Amino acid sequence: MYKVVYLDSVEEDLKKLDKATVKKIIARIETYLAVDPKELGKPLKREFQGYWRYRWGDYRVIFRIAEREILILILRIGHRKEIYE
Repeated sequence: MYKVVYLDSVEEDLKKLDKATVKKIIARIETYLAVDPKELGKPLKREFQGYWRYRWGDYRVIFRIAEREILILILRIGHRKEIYE
């Protein structure tokens, strides 16, 4: 199981969402994504190469995987229309 670490900037992303949605997204990250990020996530391309995304409904979680540290670094969480800006 991977350790999940959130950047400070993710807190700002979460303030834009309603509390029920935030709880559900965090629960999905901690329960499912932390177990197998490469199976559930999808690698991004072009300028986002090296990053991964996890989709939950209309929301996206952008993260990096540090294999040596067994770590998932959550970089952004947001609605699909706003996340790649």
